[in-house]
Amino acid sequence: MQVLGLCRFSYPALGGFQVGHDSTADRIAYLYDPARLEERFRLFETVALPCLMAQTDPEFEMIVLVGDRFPPVHLERLKALLAPLPQARIVVEPPRPHREVMKEILNKARHARSEPCVQFRFDDDDAIAVDFVAKLRKAVDDATPLLVQHKSVALDWNKGYVAEFGADGIAATPSFRPFYTAALAMFVNAGCPLTIMNFAHDKLPRFMPALSFPDPAMYVRGHNGFNDSRQKNARAVDLSPLSPEEEILFKDRFAIDIDTVRRVFAKG
Repeated sequence: MQVLGLCRFSYPALGGFQVGHDSTADRIAYLYDPARLEERFRLFETVALPCLMAQTDPEFEMIVLVGDRFPPVHLERLKALLAPLPQARIVVEPPRPHREVMKEILNKARHARSEPCVQFRFDDDDAIAVDFVAKLRKAVDDATPLLVQHKSVALDWNKGYVAEFGADGIAATPSFRPFYTAALAMFVNAGCPLTIMNFAHDKLPRFMPALSFPDPAMYVRGHNGFNDSRQKNARAVDLSPLSPEEEILFKDRFAIDIDTVRRVFAKG
């Protein structure tokens, strides 16, 4: 079964942001601010990419969406980072309504609409467990009698960590949050045009059956300076430096290496 991920890398969608802007030009200026982009690239390199490259089941695809005015120097940097990940491909789009463009991209990427698929969203500062794709396939196999009865079913892993990354290393706290953006997927049945991006992540269970698994350490949710979700009404999160045992867990479960984090964030 096709497993398809979508990552928006500073794509200036019309809508889909908690931060408001007066115009598309203002949004592009915000997203492409050099300091913001530098943080996004450092997080992408040290947090998001390693777990994808370390997946125990490599049979998945990852679409990385950027805007058509993404600065060429940054596009080349993104291509270089993605070069070791053959499952990834970059898609370039002009600013368009958020749900419209996401739905179109995901449906175009399906190998056959006559076959079911599994889709997951992936933020550029998050990590998923290295066995996430494998667990997706097992969940689909185990729940087939349920899945085939519905157009779509949400598949959620609700335990992980919230973490900050910087030159001092990693600070984190355990997290239990069902239907968070990380470690969340959707089974889409044959012939169904819906996509995981049709819905706000926390509202998926309102519209379809949902399975939520309490497996430990399935995601890391980035909590950094330019997070869209931190710009208003954000809940304070009490983070602590990783213990030696947690450093090992982050390396084993998410392929996140604390020494690499320190080195990359100490640059410049």
